[in-house]
Amino acid sequence: MAADRPKSSPKWVKFLFGGLAGMGATVFVQPLDLVKNRMQLSGEGAKGREYRTSLHALGSILRQEGLRGIYTGLSAGLLRQATYTTTRLGVYSVGLELLGGPDGSPPPFLAKAAVGMSAGAAGAFVGTPAEVALIRMTADGRLPPGERRGYRNVFDALVRMVREEGPTTLWRGCIPTMARAVVVNAAQLASYSQSKQFLLDSGRFQDDILCHFSASMISGLVTTAASMPVDIVKTRIQNMRTIDGKPEYRGALDVLLKVIRYEGFFSLWKGFTPYYARLGPHTVLTFIFLEQMNKWYQRLVLNG
Repeated sequence: MAADRPKSSPKWVKFLFGGLAGMGATVFVQPLDLVKNRMQLSGEGAKGREYRTSLHALGSILRQEGLRGIYTGLSAGLLRQATYTTTRLGVYSVGLELLGGPDGSPPPFLAKAAVGMSAGAAGAFVGTPAEVALIRMTADGRLPPGERRGYRNVFDALVRMVREEGPTTLWRGCIPTMARAVVVNAAQLASYSQSKQFLLDSGRFQDDILCHFSASMISGLVTTAASMPVDIVKTRIQNMRTIDGKPEYRGALDVLLKVIRYEGFFSLWKGFTPYYARLGPHTVLTFIFLEQMNKWYQRLVLNG
Protein backbone atom coordinates (compact mmCIF):
# COMPACT_ATOMS: atom_id res chain seq x y z
CA MET A 1 0.00 0.00 0.00
CA ALA A 2 2.82 2.39 0.82
CA ALA A 3 4.03 2.10 -2.76
CA ASP A 4 0.67 3.45 -3.97
CA ARG A 5 1.04 6.72 -2.05
CA PRO A 6 1.53 9.64 -4.49
CA LYS A 7 4.82 11.49 -4.57
CA SER A 8 4.90 14.29 -2.00
CA SER A 9 6.82 17.55 -1.72
CA PRO A 10 9.64 17.65 0.87
CA LYS A 11 8.70 19.21 4.21
CA TRP A 12 10.87 22.28 3.62
CA VAL A 13 9.01 22.94 0.37
CA LYS A 14 5.65 22.79 2.22
CA PHE A 15 6.89 25.39 4.73
CA LEU A 16 8.41 27.60 2.02
CA PHE A 17 5.29 27.56 -0.16
CA GLY A 18 3.10 28.31 2.87
CA GLY A 19 5.08 31.45 3.69
CA LEU A 20 5.31 32.64 0.09
CA ALA A 21 1.57 32.15 -0.40
CA GLY A 22 0.78 34.23 2.69
CA MET A 23 3.24 36.97 1.74
CA GLY A 24 1.84 37.19 -1.78
CA ALA A 25 -1.69 37.57 -0.42
CA THR A 26 -0.57 40.24 2.08
CA VAL A 27 0.70 42.52 -0.68
CA PHE A 28 -2.87 42.73 -1.98
CA VAL A 29 -4.80 42.96 1.31
CA GLN A 30 -2.56 45.12 3.53
CA PRO A 31 -4.85 48.20 3.11
CA LEU A 32 -7.80 46.09 4.33
CA ASP A 33 -5.77 44.93 7.33
CA LEU A 34 -5.02 48.55 8.17
CA VAL A 35 -8.71 49.51 8.01
CA LYS A 36 -9.68 46.46 10.10
CA ASN A 37 -7.20 47.38 12.86
CA ARG A 38 -8.28 51.04 12.90
CA MET A 39 -11.96 50.02 13.13
CA GLN A 40 -11.24 47.69 16.06
CA LEU A 41 -9.43 50.46 17.94
CA SER A 42 -12.08 53.08 17.13
CA GLY A 43 -14.10 53.97 20.23
CA GLU A 44 -11.53 52.51 22.62
CA GLY A 45 -11.68 53.76 26.20
CA ALA A 46 -15.28 55.02 26.06
CA LYS A 47 -14.33 57.57 23.40
CA GLY A 48 -16.58 58.35 20.47
CA ARG A 49 -16.02 56.26 17.38
CA GLU A 50 -13.47 57.82 15.04
CA TYR A 51 -14.87 56.06 12.00
CA ARG A 52 -18.53 55.49 11.12
CA THR A 53 -17.91 52.76 8.55
CA SER A 54 -15.00 51.02 6.90
CA LEU A 55 -15.39 53.29 3.84
CA HIS A 56 -15.25 56.33 6.13
CA ALA A 57 -12.07 54.93 7.70
CA LEU A 58 -10.47 54.31 4.31
CA GLY A 59 -11.38 57.80 3.10
CA SER A 60 -10.01 59.41 6.28
CA ILE A 61 -6.73 57.50 6.00
CA LEU A 62 -6.28 58.46 2.35
CA ARG A 63 -7.12 62.10 3.08
CA GLN A 64 -4.87 62.46 6.15
CA GLU A 65 -2.01 60.06 5.39
CA GLY A 66 -2.00 59.81 1.60
CA LEU A 67 -1.80 56.80 -0.67
CA ARG A 68 1.32 55.48 1.05
CA GLY A 69 -0.57 55.61 4.34
CA ILE A 70 -2.80 52.66 3.42
CA TYR A 71 0.30 50.48 3.13
CA THR A 72 1.63 51.45 6.54
CA GLY A 73 2.98 48.35 8.28
CA LEU A 74 3.53 46.34 5.09
CA SER A 75 7.00 45.24 6.24
CA ALA A 76 5.48 43.91 9.47
CA GLY A 77 2.69 42.19 7.55
CA LEU A 78 5.22 40.43 5.33
CA LEU A 79 7.33 39.34 8.30
CA ARG A 80 4.21 38.05 10.04
CA GLN A 81 3.41 35.91 7.01
CA ALA A 82 7.03 34.74 6.71
CA THR A 83 6.86 33.48 10.31
CA TYR A 84 3.22 32.77 11.17
CA THR A 85 1.91 31.49 7.85
CA THR A 86 5.08 29.57 6.99
CA THR A 87 4.80 27.69 10.28
CA ARG A 88 1.03 27.10 10.32
CA LEU A 89 0.60 26.00 6.71
CA GLY A 90 3.77 23.94 6.86
CA VAL A 91 2.68 22.15 10.03
CA TYR A 92 -0.85 21.73 8.64
CA SER A 93 0.35 20.23 5.34
CA VAL A 94 2.69 17.81 7.13
CA GLY A 95 -0.07 16.88 9.61
CA LEU A 96 -2.56 16.10 6.86
CA GLU A 97 0.01 13.90 5.17
CA LEU A 98 0.81 12.00 8.38
CA LEU A 99 -2.87 11.42 9.29
CA GLY A 100 -4.07 10.72 5.75
CA GLY A 101 -4.71 7.31 4.26
CA PRO A 102 -1.92 5.19 2.71
CA ASP A 103 -3.31 6.02 -0.74
CA GLY A 104 -3.06 9.76 -0.10
CA SER A 105 -6.74 10.21 0.87
CA PRO A 106 -7.43 13.07 3.33
CA PRO A 107 -8.04 12.39 7.05
CA PRO A 108 -11.51 12.77 8.62
CA PHE A 109 -12.93 16.20 9.51
CA LEU A 110 -12.11 16.06 13.25
CA ALA A 111 -8.52 15.17 12.47
CA LYS A 112 -8.33 18.16 10.10
CA ALA A 113 -9.66 20.44 12.85
CA ALA A 114 -7.14 19.11 15.39
CA VAL A 115 -4.25 19.57 12.96
CA GLY A 116 -5.53 23.06 12.13
CA MET A 117 -5.64 24.13 15.79
CA SER A 118 -2.16 22.76 16.49
CA ALA A 119 -0.76 24.46 13.38
CA GLY A 120 -2.39 27.75 14.35
CA ALA A 121 -1.03 27.75 17.90
CA ALA A 122 2.50 26.97 16.71
CA GLY A 123 2.38 29.64 14.03
CA ALA A 124 0.95 32.26 16.39
CA PHE A 125 3.71 31.80 18.94
CA VAL A 126 6.39 32.18 16.27
CA GLY A 127 4.64 35.14 14.65
CA THR A 128 3.61 37.16 17.73
CA PRO A 129 6.55 39.66 17.60
CA ALA A 130 5.70 40.60 14.01
CA GLU A 131 2.00 40.74 14.96
CA VAL A 132 2.69 43.24 17.77
CA ALA A 133 4.75 45.38 15.39
CA LEU A 134 2.00 45.25 12.77
CA ILE A 135 -0.75 46.33 15.17
CA ARG A 136 1.32 49.24 16.46
CA MET A 137 2.43 50.42 13.03
CA THR A 138 -1.08 50.34 11.56
CA ALA A 139 -2.51 52.11 14.64
CA ASP A 140 0.07 54.91 14.71
CA GLY A 141 -1.60 57.21 12.19
CA ARG A 142 -4.75 57.60 14.31
CA LEU A 143 -2.77 59.22 17.15
CA PRO A 144 -1.76 62.88 17.53
CA PRO A 145 1.79 63.45 16.16
CA GLY A 146 3.26 63.80 19.66
CA GLU A 147 1.94 60.41 20.78
CA ARG A 148 2.99 58.36 17.76
CA ARG A 149 5.63 55.68 18.12
CA GLY A 150 7.05 56.44 14.68
CA TYR A 151 8.53 53.06 13.81
CA ARG A 152 10.38 53.26 10.47
CA ASN A 153 9.91 49.58 9.61
CA VAL A 154 9.29 46.25 11.31
CA PHE A 155 12.92 45.76 12.34
CA ASP A 156 13.10 49.24 13.86
CA ALA A 157 9.88 48.41 15.73
CA LEU A 158 11.25 45.14 17.12
CA VAL A 159 14.56 46.70 18.22
CA ARG A 160 12.86 49.67 19.90
CA MET A 161 10.30 47.49 21.67
CA VAL A 162 13.11 45.43 23.20
CA ARG A 163 15.15 48.51 24.11
CA GLU A 164 12.28 50.65 25.45
CA GLU A 165 9.91 48.08 26.97
CA GLY A 166 11.89 44.87 27.38
CA PRO A 167 12.05 41.65 25.34
CA THR A 168 8.83 40.23 26.82
CA THR A 169 6.93 42.98 24.94
CA LEU A 170 7.58 41.06 21.74
CA TRP A 171 5.21 38.37 23.02
CA ARG A 172 2.63 40.72 24.52
CA GLY A 173 -0.81 39.31 23.89
CA CYS A 174 0.69 35.93 22.98
CA ILE A 175 -2.11 33.98 24.70
CA PRO A 176 -5.03 35.74 22.93
CA THR A 177 -3.00 35.63 19.69
CA MET A 178 -2.63 31.88 20.06
CA ALA A 179 -6.30 31.54 21.06
CA ARG A 180 -7.35 33.51 17.99
CA ALA A 181 -5.09 31.37 15.82
CA VAL A 182 -6.61 28.18 17.21
CA VAL A 183 -10.10 29.46 16.36
CA VAL A 184 -9.03 30.82 12.96
CA ASN A 185 -7.16 27.72 11.91
CA ALA A 186 -9.74 25.25 13.17
CA ALA A 187 -12.37 27.18 11.22
CA GLN A 188 -10.32 28.30 8.21
CA LEU A 189 -8.12 25.33 7.39
CA ALA A 190 -10.58 22.59 8.25
CA SER A 191 -13.55 24.36 6.65
CA TYR A 192 -11.47 25.04 3.52
CA SER A 193 -10.50 21.39 3.19
CA GLN A 194 -14.04 20.24 3.95
CA SER A 195 -15.62 22.78 1.57
CA LYS A 196 -13.23 21.86 -1.22
CA GLN A 197 -13.91 18.16 -0.66
CA PHE A 198 -17.69 18.79 -0.65
CA LEU A 199 -17.52 20.83 -3.86
CA LEU A 200 -15.46 18.16 -5.61
CA ASP A 201 -17.77 15.38 -4.40
CA SER A 202 -20.78 17.30 -5.78
CA GLY A 203 -19.50 16.61 -9.29
CA ARG A 204 -20.04 20.24 -10.33
CA PHE A 205 -16.47 21.37 -9.70
CA GLN A 206 -13.05 20.28 -10.82
CA ASP A 207 -9.83 20.77 -8.85
CA ASP A 208 -9.15 24.20 -10.37
CA ILE A 209 -9.06 27.89 -9.41
CA LEU A 210 -12.88 28.21 -9.38
CA CYS A 211 -13.13 25.39 -6.86
CA HIS A 212 -10.31 26.87 -4.74
CA PHE A 213 -11.96 30.32 -4.86
CA SER A 214 -15.40 29.02 -3.83
CA ALA A 215 -14.01 26.91 -0.98
CA SER A 216 -11.90 29.85 0.22
CA MET A 217 -14.86 32.25 0.32
CA ILE A 218 -16.90 29.78 2.40
CA SER A 219 -13.93 29.25 4.69
CA GLY A 220 -13.35 32.99 5.11
CA LEU A 221 -16.98 33.63 6.11
CA VAL A 222 -16.95 30.88 8.74
CA THR A 223 -13.65 32.11 10.12
CA THR A 224 -14.75 35.75 10.34
CA ALA A 225 -17.85 34.98 12.39
CA ALA A 226 -15.95 32.69 14.76
CA SER A 227 -12.82 34.73 15.42
CA MET A 228 -13.79 38.41 15.64
CA PRO A 229 -14.29 38.64 19.44
CA VAL A 230 -10.88 37.05 20.05
CA ASP A 231 -9.27 39.25 17.41
CA ILE A 232 -10.43 42.53 18.96
CA VAL A 233 -8.99 41.39 22.32
CA LYS A 234 -5.66 40.60 20.67
CA THR A 235 -5.57 43.92 18.81
CA ARG A 236 -6.24 46.06 21.88
CA ILE A 237 -3.81 44.24 24.16
CA GLN A 238 -0.98 44.48 21.64
CA ASN A 239 -1.61 48.18 21.03
CA MET A 240 -2.05 49.18 24.68
CA ARG A 241 0.27 51.57 26.48
CA THR A 242 1.51 51.56 30.06
CA ILE A 243 0.30 54.73 31.83
CA ASP A 244 1.93 55.65 35.17
CA GLY A 245 3.25 52.12 35.44
CA LYS A 246 -0.16 50.53 34.84
CA PRO A 247 -1.22 48.82 31.60
CA GLU A 248 -4.52 49.90 30.05
CA TYR A 249 -5.90 46.36 30.34
CA ARG A 250 -5.28 43.68 32.96
CA GLY A 251 -5.90 40.85 30.52
CA ALA A 252 -8.19 39.40 27.88
CA LEU A 253 -11.24 39.26 30.16
CA ASP A 254 -10.77 42.92 31.10
CA VAL A 255 -10.78 43.87 27.41
CA LEU A 256 -13.99 41.92 26.79
CA LEU A 257 -15.75 43.45 29.79
CA LYS A 258 -14.71 47.02 28.90
CA VAL A 259 -15.74 46.64 25.26
CA ILE A 260 -19.15 45.28 26.29
CA ARG A 261 -19.63 47.90 29.00
CA TYR A 262 -18.61 51.01 27.06
CA GLU A 263 -19.30 50.04 23.46
CA GLY A 264 -22.01 47.36 23.61
CA PHE A 265 -22.03 43.57 23.22
CA PHE A 266 -22.16 43.60 19.43
CA SER A 267 -19.04 45.79 19.33
CA LEU A 268 -17.16 42.51 19.73
CA TRP A 269 -18.05 42.05 16.06
CA LYS A 270 -17.25 45.68 15.22
CA GLY A 271 -15.95 46.00 11.69
CA PHE A 272 -17.35 42.71 10.37
CA THR A 273 -17.19 44.04 6.81
CA PRO A 274 -13.51 45.13 6.78
CA TYR A 275 -12.57 42.00 8.73
CA TYR A 276 -14.15 39.75 6.13
CA ALA A 277 -13.01 42.05 3.32
CA ARG A 278 -9.49 41.41 4.56
CA LEU A 279 -9.78 37.79 5.67
CA GLY A 280 -11.86 36.60 2.73
CA PRO A 281 -9.49 37.77 -0.05
CA HIS A 282 -6.43 36.82 2.02
CA THR A 283 -7.82 33.31 2.47
CA VAL A 284 -8.67 33.12 -1.23
CA LEU A 285 -5.30 34.41 -2.43
CA THR A 286 -3.26 32.38 0.07
CA PHE A 287 -4.85 29.09 -0.90
CA ILE A 288 -4.87 29.89 -4.63
CA PHE A 289 -1.15 30.75 -4.52
CA LEU A 290 -0.46 27.66 -2.42
CA GLU A 291 -2.44 25.35 -4.69
CA GLN A 292 -0.79 26.74 -7.83
CA MET A 293 2.74 26.46 -6.41
CA ASN A 294 2.05 22.88 -5.31
CA LYS A 295 0.61 22.03 -8.72
CA TRP A 296 3.60 23.47 -10.62
CA TYR A 297 6.07 21.82 -8.24
CA GLN A 298 4.27 18.50 -8.80
CA ARG A 299 4.38 18.99 -12.56
CA LEU A 300 7.92 20.34 -12.94
CA VAL A 301 9.79 18.55 -10.16
CA LEU A 302 8.02 15.47 -8.88
CA ASN A 303 6.70 14.33 -12.26
CA GLY A 304 9.51 15.88 -14.30
